[in-house]
Amino acid sequence: MATSANPHGKLRCRAEQAFRKRGGIMRMADALRAGIHRRTLYSLRDTGVLEQLGRGLFRLTDGPPLSHADLVTVAHRVPQGVVCLVSALAYHELTTQVPHEVYLAIPRDKEPPRLEYPPVRVFRVGERAFTEGIETHTLDDTSVTIYSREKTLADCFKYRNVVGLDTALEALRCYRAQARVDVDSVLRHARTCRVEKVIRPYLEAIL
Repeated sequence: MATSANPHGKLRCRAEQAFRKRGGIMRMADALRAGIHRRTLYSLRDTGVLEQLGRGLFRLTDGPPLSHADLVTVAHRVPQGVVCLVSALAYHELTTQVPHEVYLAIPRDKEPPRLEYPPVRVFRVGERAFTEGIETHTLDDTSVTIYSREKTLADCFKYRNVVGLDTALEALRCYRAQARVDVDSVLRHARTCRVEKVIRPYLEAIL
């Protein structure tokens, strides 16, 4: 009686195909739901087919290099989070700083995530301030939620004691230089963040 040749190889092949259908990256929980066994995942990792981006997150090694590896990893690990403050400034090219951690907003009633990597700085935010100004951007075939430029400016003035007033002012100057200015939107978000009186003089001086 004929038997299936190399069933382990078939499992590995099906697992690779499942990863490719999902853009080459998957959380372990999603892989398990797709019928991929933990042993297969670890075997693919140990043989170099997969790389482990963080706890419970795997990616095909033959894919193109990730241009936003930290943001993509956090988006998979903390899908309810929104990239904010210095990380959002960096994405929108509103700062010369290179963030060494991912600045992430989460709803105030959610527990902060525990990630081994990348380092994450979490801000728990009230419902209205959390939900306003969210944009979804596709980075490395992954949907990543990031606050808009205008919301990020307001947030930087709200958290100026955290990021530094100089960072907020630099962001305003970069915003003006991009020549896509929406003062009404900045002020609307500033009212939500309760910093309209703080930011208005700087807007009038810089914009």
